[in-house]
Amino acid sequence: MNPKKASESAVVMTHIALPEDANPAGNLHGGVILKHVDTAGGVVAMRHARANVVTASFERMDFLEPAYVGELMTFKASLNYVGRTSMEVGVRVEAENPITGHVRHTNSAYVTYVALDENGRPRSVPPLDLDTPTAERRAREAENRRRMREAIIRSEEY
Repeated sequence: MNPKKASESAVVMTHIALPEDANPAGNLHGGVILKHVDTAGGVVAMRHARANVVTASFERMDFLEPAYVGELMTFKASLNYVGRTSMEVGVRVEAENPITGHVRHTNSAYVTYVALDENGRPRSVPPLDLDTPTAERRAREAENRRRMREAIIRSEEY
């Protein structure tokens, strides 16, 4: 398989925050944001693998500021790391007041997806072409997160 650049699969998705997305105070439910993060990340992984994917893990989800009804939510998702069958996608969430144009960074997440073959089994994905210093840095950081995650899993008793 030929390597692919992160820019080939990156996406920007938007969602206008509606009353049904929020609690009585007008703050968006975290689950609504998580759903859109997972959707944006999944699209990136599918575009890279050109296959169906499943969510394997949320490494972390940081809620930095609340988002409110009426704001335009933007989900910027890009590939950070590719293993044999798995891919880590970073997603940045911004809330924009459509009247004033003020934009705030509200959330960040790292989500791992696994590509599936036609039988629902993990399949190989193309390697990531680390074509920029930013791509190289993101891949290094993602590899460190992967190693830490694996060490934690090995140390836990089930």
